Amino acid sequence: PNLYLLATRQKNNVERALNDLTAWASKQNQQDNPGVIFGVATAHLLLKQTQRAKNQLKRVIKAPWSLEDGEYLERCWLLLSDIYIQAGQNKMDVAAELLRRVLTYNKSCAKAYEYLGYIAEKEQSYREVATQFENAWRITNQRNPTVGYRLALSYLKSKQFTDAIDISQAVLQRYPDHLKLRKDVL
Repeated sequence: PNLYLLATRQKNNVERALNDLTAWASKQNQQDNPGVIFGVATAHLLLKQTQRAKNQLKRVIKAPWSLEDGEYLERCWLLLSDIYIQAGQNKMDVAAELLRRVLTYNKSCAKAYEYLGYIAEKEQSYREVATQFENAWRITNQRNPTVGYRLALSYLKSKQFTDAIDISQAVLQRYPDHLKLRKDVL
């Protein structure tokens, strides 16, 4: 129920969920439970307390993967990677390592490929960008317009013009109002 409260994104609900999660975790001795850590970190992010969220998520960086905790570990690692990517260059290697760990256990995580594409983009390695966004595009069944746009743009920057046009046309077939794609790529 606390994750539902977080989903509302209303400040009073988020604060209530944060209080419930911390109280439950301390009462049940579950402070290191990845599900609780994910919920608390998400609450802190929604309350614009990024540093507190990061501190919570750092607790599971080295956590061993298990089947029962796998989903929440993956979410924690993705969330921490996102924070590091937004922070800038100094933590890109840590973010990339976390994303590789996600992909070790879940090869079909499109978000991990997408984030690896963003990291490669910041490093201006456009062939690597294309590879990562190709994986994300394939996994999302060619239905995510943002991934398609990024893939087409990376093809354009790596001088693979026909591939850029093909991806652009595929995106525009499903999303004809994607003006940014028409402007930037075509």
